[in-house]
Amino acid sequence: MKALFLAALALAAPLLLAAQDEGVSESGDTRRRDAAEAIREKIRNDPLAPTVAPRGYDVTIVVFSDYQCGYCRRFSPTLDALMASDAKVRVVYRDWPILGGGSGPAARAAIAASFQNRHLPFHRALIAQSGRIDEAKIRAAAAAAGVDWTRLQRDQVKRRAEIDALLARTNGHARTLGLSGTPGMMVGPYLVPGLVDLPTLKRAVAQARARG
Repeated sequence: MKALFLAALALAAPLLLAAQDEGVSESGDTRRRDAAEAIREKIRNDPLAPTVAPRGYDVTIVVFSDYQCGYCRRFSPTLDALMASDAKVRVVYRDWPILGGGSGPAARAAIAASFQNRHLPFHRALIAQSGRIDEAKIRAAAAAAGVDWTRLQRDQVKRRAEIDALLARTNGHARTLGLSGTPGMMVGPYLVPGLVDLPTLKRAVAQARARG
């Protein structure tokens, strides 16, 4: 598993690696570092992206996922376990609906649930669904999470332009990072693509924390 972790870090996008502080001695290196940090900030901080931010957090994990992705479903309990065991991890949920069918409606509904402050329970209920996502499964997840269905529909219509813009930004960021599928994560400055287990995820957080 250590080899898997190191391999994941080795796949970090060049823009992220440009943020290394060691050995920065020329203006060009400084500009690349600053540009990389600016991109990371845009990915980590979006006013509409659903976020869980404990007080005093020191590491941010940005998760790119699709509600119809089997690997995302397998990874969700791992992320929940990390959040339960590490009170200083901030998680940014970046819905990236790339599998067609119900992926787009599920992503829009999840984002809209945040307007009711019910994103996290709705996300957990929806990601736990099996098979292809349809309206019935979205509605079942909403009921399980205590989401007002009528308001959810209204918010998706009223704020459609905002939601679509967020999805477009997320798609652009995923392409910038070189992600080819879900799940994908940015843990601090590091890119960790694909499904990982809890020990690997904890090592990635420790690596990011060590960098400060």
